[in-house]
Amino acid sequence: MEEGEDVSPPTQPSMSVVKLIELVLPKDAIYLAGSCVQGQVVLTLHSTLVDPIVRVELVGRGYVEWSEEVGASRDYSRDVICNNKADYVHKTKTFPVAGKDEAGSQPEPYWEPGSGRLPSTFASKIGHVFYYVQASCVGREHILAKKRIYLLVQGTSDFHRENPLQKPLFVEAEKKVSYNCCSQGAIGLQIQMEKNRFTPGEKVVFTTEVSNQTGKCIKTVIFALYAHVQYWGFTPKAEQRSRVDSSALLRQEANTQIAPFNTAKIISTFGLPPVLSVSSDMASSKIMSTQYELVGTVHLPWSLTCVKAKVPIVIARTPPDSDGCQPQEGAGALAREDCQD
Repeated sequence: MEEGEDVSPPTQPSMSVVKLIELVLPKDAIYLAGSCVQGQVVLTLHSTLVDPIVRVELVGRGYVEWSEEVGASRDYSRDVICNNKADYVHKTKTFPVAGKDEAGSQPEPYWEPGSGRLPSTFASKIGHVFYYVQASCVGREHILAKKRIYLLVQGTSDFHRENPLQKPLFVEAEKKVSYNCCSQGAIGLQIQMEKNRFTPGEKVVFTTEVSNQTGKCIKTVIFALYAHVQYWGFTPKAEQRSRVDSSALLRQEANTQIAPFNTAKIISTFGLPPVLSVSSDMASSKIMSTQYELVGTVHLPWSLTCVKAKVPIVIARTPPDSDGCQPQEGAGALAREDCQD
């Protein structure tokens, strides 16, 4: 469902009709778990409503589903569906409509309480984590109109408190390769980073050194940032299952042209997406956890092999320090439990 899609039900037969209901929120905002959502509900009325109320809901849910084969070594193997779900937040506030002028606009400010321990918005072929705000106009027990907007939510972690200090990271890989039938040589690959903990939207900068101790030219080095997501689900018989799925979030190819018996240094930069699941997210997500890895690969087509160096990356996001319900600069935020009317 697209953001802002109208989910109004068929108009109820009534003397009171809502012409339009709108949710007004900051455009393209990223909401940090632990702060506030603020905005307006605007009603445009065809006629006077009798004792109407506006109901605003904040909903956050997640689910995973995949099929796998059981009894693969037996004649009666079969596919079963594994799935799981989680409810992260469901808060509701109601507001009486102060004025009831015909064909008038009725703005209603709101903020919704939520939990600070929420996973990030997420979508893959196996699992989803999603959040939305939904406004409804209710009169005489009938829902007269609805409007729903999906939110981008960035989860938080306490990793910075558990690991306050970081040291420069250095990873090295080397492989002996054969070429031209009887010739042999070695390819060395080194990746160095000043740190390996990053926040969503931050730039990842790293230096790669490739040592070519062969008689062949190295033309390309490929860098990729992988997300390894482990999902937890249950079969129809309530047997727990897990599945790991890996995908490349970012990919970059460097044309190097490293001559035989030479060494080259490459400085690379990745810009992280603005919303990412935090590392080791199982505690808050309940249905999945995520690990990240930066992989540098030197492909050697003339020897039918490759050399890889892998660097673990940590994605962390500091929880908000403020106890108030003030939205962040340039973004909205998900409300704390202690938000007050």
